[in-house]
Amino acid sequence: MNSYKHVTVLLKEAVDSLDIKSDGIYLDCTFGRGGHSREILGRLGPEGHLYAIDRDPEAIKSAAEINDSRFTILHGCFADAVELLEPFGVVGSVDGILMDLGVSSPQIDDPSRGFSFMNDGPLDMRMDPTVGFSAADWLNSADADAISRVLHDFGEERFARKIAAAIVHDRIDTPFTTTGQLSGLISRVIPFKEKGKNPATRSFQAIRILVNSELEQVEQALENAKHLLKKDGILAVISFHSLEDRLVKNFMRRSERGIQPPRGLPVSEEEILKTRTFQTIGKPVYPSEEEIQVNPRSRSAVLRIARRWG
Repeated sequence: MNSYKHVTVLLKEAVDSLDIKSDGIYLDCTFGRGGHSREILGRLGPEGHLYAIDRDPEAIKSAAEINDSRFTILHGCFADAVELLEPFGVVGSVDGILMDLGVSSPQIDDPSRGFSFMNDGPLDMRMDPTVGFSAADWLNSADADAISRVLHDFGEERFARKIAAAIVHDRIDTPFTTTGQLSGLISRVIPFKEKGKNPATRSFQAIRILVNSELEQVEQALENAKHLLKKDGILAVISFHSLEDRLVKNFMRRSERGIQPPRGLPVSEEEILKTRTFQTIGKPVYPSEEEIQVNPRSRSAVLRIARRWG
């Protein structure tokens, strides 16, 4: 197992928000390197239990270091949490769910994973390298329109068409195999640079989101929370970019409003409240200036919290 470090973001704030019960059942949807999980275990009593999920084999190896009968690690996607937890008989009985979205520092820092535009390595970007298609597979086969659409929609890249055209042109002679090739092309093609931001940032984010179906995974995981949590159970979600956060924010708002009937139908407020599934708790939580100084990667994080209703 590699030794790349991970600094857990919003550690205390996220675990505090779960309001840990000594004998509660909790789910860490993204184990990573276990920062949140270890903090939760530190607050659980002997009758409590923590389940954790991760699709990264390296995270699963890291979780094996935790020798605790109150802890169960599951290899898979958090979008499949209901199916993963069904054998344990805890669906509908979970007291709190934590989702720490996005990519972990060890994944970024290890060049062999292909997430980083700072260090050259294989152009992979899969959170689970044993399944699916790599970033290189996709870039070497997708047409310019598809590449442009992904860069624009998932990376909010204003030069998406320009980058896509260059990729399709260059891959004829030299197929893309490394992160250095891709980041070099982007630096060459983009006409001007944002101060303090690598020009490849948006494109790498976009391709990573596509390769790992990240937004679809988040949407399904949020829906799963309705089925997994017991009444008054807590859902805490940490997002790192606007696309993720928008999904989380809109999900919580819709869930709090309940089903909105067509205008003019004689439906009472009481009936609408019966369809509410979550109630938001407090305002979004952001990292402190002290945390950002210690861990600059935390600067874009936002924590949103909701309570299971009904």
